[in-house]
Amino acid sequence: MKKILFSFLLSVLTMSAFAQTQTHQLSSHILDISTGKPAVGVPVKLEKLNEQTKAWTQLDLKTTDANGRIKDFLDYKKSEQGIYRLTFLTADHFKAQKADSFYPFIEVVFRIKDKDHYHVPITLSPYGYSTYRGN
Repeated sequence: MKKILFSFLLSVLTMSAFAQTQTHQLSSHILDISTGKPAVGVPVKLEKLNEQTKAWTQLDLKTTDANGRIKDFLDYKKSEQGIYRLTFLTADHFKAQKADSFYPFIEVVFRIKDKDHYHVPITLSPYGYSTYRGN
């Protein structure tokens, strides 16, 4: 019985992870390396560049969860190739920690070229940050 229950739970978890990847093309994560913990409750704005007019259009505004993650940017049904910008609104995060910060917000601009999943995380401290394309 335990073996059957374990197999069932494993299949549910696998299907959940697969389903998330199939429904949304973009995710993000913030790790505050000054504390070694996820940055919880940070607003993150998603915008798309109109390459003809050079104007940005806001597509979404979400807040990081208890694990510092946003898993559901860009529904595959609405996603398209182009240049996107994530703006991490970090000022209140550091203010809540009573920490001075050099960066009131961080902008990360990137290009989506296909229908693959894109993960754009940042590692963050009051005086520095880093980003990369994750998976």
